[in-house]
Amino acid sequence: MSLFRLERLTRAEIAVLRAVAAAAGRRGDPVLVGGAVRDAWLRHRPAPGATDLDVAVPKGALDLTRRVAKRLGGAFVPLDPERGTGRVVVPGVRLDVTDFRGPTLAADLAARDFTVNALAVSVRELVTRGRAPIVDPTGGLADLRARRLRAPGPRVLAEDPLRALRGVRLEAALALRLTPGTVAAIRAVAPALAAVSVERVRDELLAMLALPDATRAFRRADALGLLGVLLPEVEPMRATAQPAPHRFPVLEHSLRAMAGADRVLARLAALEPFGEELRAHMDEPLGGGVTRGPVLKLAALLHDVAKPETRRVVGGRVRFFEHDLVGAERARAIGQRLRLPERAVGVLERLVRHHLRPMHLGATDRVTPRARYRFYRDLREDTQDLLLLALADAAAVTGASPLRVWRHAALIRDLLGGWEEQQAVEAAPPLLRGEDVMARLGLSPGPAVGHLLVRVREAQALGRVGTRAEALAYLDSLSAEP
Repeated sequence: MSLFRLERLTRAEIAVLRAVAAAAGRRGDPVLVGGAVRDAWLRHRPAPGATDLDVAVPKGALDLTRRVAKRLGGAFVPLDPERGTGRVVVPGVRLDVTDFRGPTLAADLAARDFTVNALAVSVRELVTRGRAPIVDPTGGLADLRARRLRAPGPRVLAEDPLRALRGVRLEAALALRLTPGTVAAIRAVAPALAAVSVERVRDELLAMLALPDATRAFRRADALGLLGVLLPEVEPMRATAQPAPHRFPVLEHSLRAMAGADRVLARLAALEPFGEELRAHMDEPLGGGVTRGPVLKLAALLHDVAKPETRRVVGGRVRFFEHDLVGAERARAIGQRLRLPERAVGVLERLVRHHLRPMHLGATDRVTPRARYRFYRDLREDTQDLLLLALADAAAVTGASPLRVWRHAALIRDLLGGWEEQQAVEAAPPLLRGEDVMARLGLSPGPAVGHLLVRVREAQALGRVGTRAEALAYLDSLSAEP
C-alpha cells in the first residue's frame, strides 16, 4: 500500500486542506485528487507561484466551496454550477472542488484524463493522521514508476479533446512518455481540438509555453497533429525553404528560434552583466497571469509567420518582402484569436514587427545616434525582449547555440547596455508640448502637430536642442522644410 504523507505539501496547502476537512464535517468524505497527489509522489514541485489543489466530493461541491472560502477568507468562484464545480482562491493556493463524475470514487477516477491523475487521498484521514493510503483504481502509481503517461480508457480523450494537448504538456513537464495506445488516441482526436473553447486552449498553450523546454512540447504537439489545428499558420511554414545562410525551412528555423528562447531564458545569468535585470524584466506580468517569457517564446515561433505568403523570386534570388510588417498583422490576429491579454498581444505584435531591426542596424558601418535613438523609441519597454529574440533568431539560422552567438553579438550587448541610459533620456521633461507647436505655427490639432513634436523630441534626445528657445527655433526650421 502506498501512503501519501501530509509533510509533502506546503504550509499553505495544508491549511487549505484542514479548512476543507473542517467545512465538510461529517457530510461526506472529500478526497484530494489529481496533480497534487501525483506531484507529491514524484516529489515534483511546480514552478513558483500559486499551486493548484483539486478536491472531489460525492455531491455538494459548491456548498462546500462556499464554506471553505468563508473559513479562509478567500474568494469564491462558481466555475460550473450545473456540474458542481467551485473554486477558492487564497494567497499561494487555488482550490477547485468538484462533484464526483460518477456514482463512486472509482468511477470518478476512471473518468479522469490520465492514470497518473486518477489518484485520490482521503482529506479527513490525511489531516488527522498525517498520512493516508493512495486510492489507485487505474494503475496510475505503476505508470508513474514506469514513467508512462496513459489514458484510463479509449473514450476519455474523445470526451474532452483538450486532454490530448494536456497530455503533451504533462509528458514534457514530468519527463513521462505517452504510451503507444494513448498516442494513437491523441492523433485520432486531434481535429476535434478545433471545437474546444478558445479560453481552455489558450490556458493550456500558455502552460506549455511556460515550460523550461517548451519547444519539446511544441514539437511533440506537431508530430501528433495538434499544432496545425491550434495554429494553422504553421502549415505553409513547414514547406517554405529559405536561401543561404539559412539552413532550415521556415518552420524548422522557427522551432529552433523557440528552442533558443528556451535556452536563453533558462540561462539569463550567462548574459553578463545583464542577467539579473533581464530576469526581472522577463518575469513582468502582462495581464491574465501571462508574463513576458512565454510571449517571447511565442514570438520566436511566429516571427517569420508571413514568409510563405511574401516569398518572391527576383533576379533568381528568393526574397520575403515586408514579411515583418505582414507578420505583425498575423501575429496580432493570432494573439486575439487565442484571446491573450491585450498587452501581451501588443508585445507579440511589436516583436514580430521589429524582429529585423537589430540585423538592419548590424548591417551598417556605424550605428548613428539617430538610428540608435529611433530603435529605443520604437521598442520602448519591449527593447530587451526584442534583443533576446534577435539572439535566438540569429542562432537558429545555422542551428548554433544562442549562448555561443552571445559571445560575438557585440551590437546586442551594446544595445542592452544602452537601455538604462536611454530610459534616463526618455524621462527628461519635453521642452515643448502640443499647445506650443500650435501657437508657434498657427496649427489646429491633428497628426501634423504630433509629427512635429516627435521631431523636436528626437532633437532634444540627441542633444541638438537643450532649451525651450532652441526647441522653438528648431521647430521654425522644420516648418520651413519643403
